[in-house]
Amino acid sequence: MSRLVSIVLTLFALVSVTFTISTPAYAANIAAGAGIFTANCASCHLGGRNVIMADKNLKKDALEKYEMNSIEAIVTQISQGKNAMPAFTGRLTTEQSQDVAAYILDKAEKGW
Repeated sequence: MSRLVSIVLTLFALVSVTFTISTPAYAANIAAGAGIFTANCASCHLGGRNVIMADKNLKKDALEKYEMNSIEAIVTQISQGKNAMPAFTGRLTTEQSQDVAAYILDKAEKGW
């Protein structure tokens, strides 16, 4: 009987670990972020570039250099704007901004 309980507990632990280990929650929203990016950001940032300030692009090294390599930092930039970039508060929800940030980080990691 104790062997059966041990097996059941082991299986339960394995199943729990399997469902606990997953990709970040934002990963499922990358596709949505792509559409939002195309509609709102691509005019200045097509292909990860920046038509206004070329060195402040969305490539991985620039995101790291300017400490913009996190969902939170990108969402802040989207919502508050900075320099030539307008604030998108009222145009994008927080969830949409998070989707765009996830898309940007994914594309930067893959090299645009």
